[in-house]
Amino acid sequence: MARDYAKEYREYHSKPTQIKRRSARNIARKKVLGGRKSSLDVDHKDRNPRNNSRSNLRLVNKSQNRGRNK
Repeated sequence: MARDYAKEYREYHSKPTQIKRRSARNIARKKVLGGRKSSLDVDHKDRNPRNNSRSNLRLVNKSQNRGRNK
């Protein structure tokens, strides 16, 4: 069964709370990487994407960061 990306966006990604979370993640990426490309992910230590204090952000491997979410 194929994924319905339009439905996913409509029912989840377009919600105001998700838009704010995504925006905060993008701001954190800019804050840590400063526009550079990197093979690392920006991780929020307390798992709250809205908390972008410098002490809460760190660079970790993609496999480490994305594996922790499961």
